[in-house]
Amino acid sequence: MTFKSLGLSGPILAALDAQGYDKPTPIQAQAIPPVLDGKDLLGIAQTGTGKTAAFVLPTLQRLMAKDIGRLVPGRARMLVLAPTRELAAQIAESARNYSAGQHVRVGVVFGGVPVPRSIREVSRGLDILVATPGRLLDLVDQRALDLSALEILVLDEADQMLDLGFIHDLKRVVKIIPQKRQTLFFSATMPKQIRQLAEQFCTRPVEVKVTPVGTTAERVRQAVTFVSQREKQALLNLFFKTEPFDLALVFSRTKHGCDRIVRRLGAAGIEAAAIHGNKSQPQRERALAAFRNGEIRVLVATDIAARGIDIPGVSHVVNYDLPNVPDQYVHRIGRTARAGAEGIAYSFCDDEERPYLRDIEKLIRQRIGDVPLPESFNDAVAATEEAGDPRPARRRSKPKHGIKANKGHRPAANGKPKPKNRQRRRGGLQRGAKRA
Repeated sequence: MTFKSLGLSGPILAALDAQGYDKPTPIQAQAIPPVLDGKDLLGIAQTGTGKTAAFVLPTLQRLMAKDIGRLVPGRARMLVLAPTRELAAQIAESARNYSAGQHVRVGVVFGGVPVPRSIREVSRGLDILVATPGRLLDLVDQRALDLSALEILVLDEADQMLDLGFIHDLKRVVKIIPQKRQTLFFSATMPKQIRQLAEQFCTRPVEVKVTPVGTTAERVRQAVTFVSQREKQALLNLFFKTEPFDLALVFSRTKHGCDRIVRRLGAAGIEAAAIHGNKSQPQRERALAAFRNGEIRVLVATDIAARGIDIPGVSHVVNYDLPNVPDQYVHRIGRTARAGAEGIAYSFCDDEERPYLRDIEKLIRQRIGDVPLPESFNDAVAATEEAGDPRPARRRSKPKHGIKANKGHRPAANGKPKPKNRQRRRGGLQRGAKRA
């Protein structure tokens, strides 16, 4: 089967050829024809199967086939909702690549960037708007964005949006967009709540399922090592010094854990970067760009970034902390073995995380083989403890313009601090005036 046999137009086929795509993936082969026919669609497929092209390619063709003249300022014809900034940015980049050479305007808005910049992004009107739910509703509330003429709505990674607490935002979005529209609903997993949400958004959707719920990528080799939480860093340092890898993605449960891992890797001579919710958008973009270009080979992230990293060169995924939600394990290891490549998923598990491991194995319906600690592990533990945690030096704040830190108090005759008269400072009482 080829993309041409699916009914895609010449300009889109030329763009696909320029990107080096020749054969559609299973989700693309099953989803593109009904979407071209204008039907609603419910797509269930694991990460790394080409879902983005499965909805961008046919919707692009539908938008291009309808001549509407000039775009209306502040309006969008198609809206794609994504759970994370990174995923939104990558969807927008894919849409621009697939529409190369065509008069299609693509915009992206998400939190972490100034609101005026997002307002400018939508002010000229857009064919395709990719957004995170929070920033989208901010623009709607400020009347910078009008969704009354929306033709196509796409929800990507719907289960992740539910996990991140976007359910109320999604229910609000569906109330302010036209009822007569095409809706495409994509998710890697399909729990009961997601199916109920899909019923609210879609009308008699065509259901496409290419893999059973909870399955992991076939080309990912999985392994687990049992190690105490205190000694995980030593095992990670040893792993990167002895294991050949191209690009490695390390998952930590917390933001501070990400930063601590990066510091300790640096102390061991392993360059790494972190992305998580406390990082600014420019910081996250720089870290991802450096990782994608191979400038740094190790990226440490929280689950918030698990769905937004679509980099074919990731050879290893390391679960420094096992996720307490088993679905997240599937999404994490789906960051490797992409585009037909093979990958390795390596997990660290301490005694308290064993219940998480059992839940994961129950979900994926297979046992993850355990790997014993290497012989040189004790030496690695000693070296890691000796290096410690090189925290960045804190800058001491200096008094401004030579004013002392206790400028709000003046010494009295008896040596005790005497508060200043605040009313005098604010101009409430003139110097020398008496109270009535």
